[in-house]
Amino acid sequence: MILGYLGEFSQEELRFAEEVGFQGMEVNARPESRFMELWREKGAEGIKAMAEEYGIKITALATHSNHLSPDKEERERVNNHLLRLIDIASECGVEVIATFAGRIPELSLEENIPEFKKVFLPIVKKAEEKGVKIAIENCPTIYGHPFRGINIAFSPKIWEMMLEEINSPALGLEYDPSHLYWLGVDYLKVLRDFKEKVYHFHAKDTEIFPSIRDKETIYGQGWWRYRIPGFGEIDWRRIVNILKEANYQGGFVIEHEDPVFSGERRREGLILGYKYLQSLIG
Repeated sequence: MILGYLGEFSQEELRFAEEVGFQGMEVNARPESRFMELWREKGAEGIKAMAEEYGIKITALATHSNHLSPDKEERERVNNHLLRLIDIASECGVEVIATFAGRIPELSLEENIPEFKKVFLPIVKKAEEKGVKIAIENCPTIYGHPFRGINIAFSPKIWEMMLEEINSPALGLEYDPSHLYWLGVDYLKVLRDFKEKVYHFHAKDTEIFPSIRDKETIYGQGWWRYRIPGFGEIDWRRIVNILKEANYQGGFVIEHEDPVFSGERRREGLILGYKYLQSLIG
């Protein structure tokens, strides 16, 4: 597996990644990102040259958007960008594009499945043709009460439905245990069950505050928070063992959303996460 982190594509970030010892990066490739600016300036050869200069492999291009948006203009915009990224990834030698499935918020998870198939079938077919994999992340992106969100793919039940509706080697998961943990799911069992469909991995931890949860209930706020790996409650040693047994060769990247190491302490958090995970990966 390739230890990296999710970040912006720039000389500064690539230099930092190399100095710390990271081998890879999941690159923010949303329309307004620095990556897209550099793509327009330098093209595929320029992007590849920058990554090679610092010995960093781009493990995935990330564009986490609502591909099922009920807003017609938004849906067209984000889906056209995803289709364009498939071409860009192929030309740059990037094997994975990471994104959300999306959601029509007012529909149930199950009611979104036909729309998911309609939207993603041509996307996945193009990915197959270009030798690129689409990895759907399992962040619930919930908001409001009753809960709504912009991603149906936070439930293993929905993963099964998605993968059954579009049975393709080009469609899989960007697995993130942090979301499953606070949702009360056995993240280790789920990883074993879906290990063959994990095409990219978000290394993010979670810390639970039971005393707050006991007052707020699970519908309240402040009873959990994301952490750098090693500062929460996820069993990373067992996760690494499962991935090694599966001979996982993809990106194993820190998604830094830790409020303790935010702002000026961002890089400190990434360095600590790197040291902790590297000690397990070997």
